[in-house]
Amino acid sequence: MAIFSGSLPATRVAVRAFDPLFLTFSRASLAGLVAVVLLACLKGRRPRTDELASLGLVAACVVVGFPLLTAMALEHVSAAHSLVYIGLLPMATALFGVLRTGDRPRPAFWACSLSGAALVSGFALGQPGSASLTGDLLMLAAVTVCGLGYAEGARLSRRLQGWRVICWALTLTLPLMLPLAVASQPPTLQGIGSAAWWSLGYVSLFSMLIGFIFWYRGLALGGVAAVGQLQLLQPFIGLGLAAWLLNESISVAMLATCAAVVVCVAGAKRFATPAPVPSIPTCQSDEAGIDGAAAQRKRRWASR
Repeated sequence: MAIFSGSLPATRVAVRAFDPLFLTFSRASLAGLVAVVLLACLKGRRPRTDELASLGLVAACVVVGFPLLTAMALEHVSAAHSLVYIGLLPMATALFGVLRTGDRPRPAFWACSLSGAALVSGFALGQPGSASLTGDLLMLAAVTVCGLGYAEGARLSRRLQGWRVICWALTLTLPLMLPLAVASQPPTLQGIGSAAWWSLGYVSLFSMLIGFIFWYRGLALGGVAAVGQLQLLQPFIGLGLAAWLLNESISVAMLATCAAVVVCVAGAKRFATPAPVPSIPTCQSDEAGIDGAAAQRKRRWASR
C-alpha cells in the first residue's frame, strides 16, 4: 500500500517533463517487458480463451485507463488534491464487485457510498480557487475505471494467480504500448531532469508491477476482508508523501474530507454483504428430539 501511495506524487513530478500519453505508454511498456521475463522464468498455465475478455478489461482499466486519466488530471490539480479522490477507490472497488458478482448489499451500503461521493463532491466544489473542474472530473473517471479494474482482477484471481493477472494484462498490451511509446516520445530528451526519470521508473516498475505482486500476495496470505482494509490508509500516506517530496500544502479541509471519506468507505465495506439469515434453533431442536425418540423406540423393539 505504501508503494501505491507514492504513485500520484511520482506521476505529478513526471508530467512536468513528459506528455501524459508518453508517460502512460512508456510505463506500460517498461512494466510489460519485465512481466514477459517473469512469465518466462516462472512457468505456469496460460490464460484460457474464456479468460481473455476479463484480462482485456483489466488491461484497459489498470494498465491504460487509470494511468492516463491520472496523468491528465495531475496537469490541472496537485497530487494532494487528487489523493482525496483516491479515498473513494475502495468504495468503487466494492461497488463494482457487487455489480459483477450479483450480490445484494444492505441499504446501509448505498447510504455510505452516496455519503462518500457527496463529501468528495462538496470538497471539490468548495475549493474553486485551487482546483480545476477538468482535473476533478478526470480523477473521478480514474477512480471509477480503477475500481472496475480492481474488481475484475480480483474476480479473475480466483482462477488465475493474482500476480499472473497483472503480468498477463501487461504482456497482452505490450505489442500496442511499445510502438505508441516510441511514437509519442519527446522530440528531445535534453533538459529533462533526473527527478522526472526516477518518477517514470517508479510508476513503471513499482506502481504497475511490484506493488501488485505484494498486494495480491498479501491478499492471499491475510484474506481480502482483512488486508483490503489497508486501502483506507492510502490517502493519508499519499498526503504525507506529497507534503514531504513535493512541498505541497495540506489543508485542514483535505485531512477532514479524507477522514470522513474513510469512515464512509469502512461502513460501505462492512455492509457490502447481505445480512445473514437468522437460524431457527427451535425447529432443529424439535427435529433432533423427534429423531432421538424414533431411535429410542427402535432400540426398544430390537431388545424385545
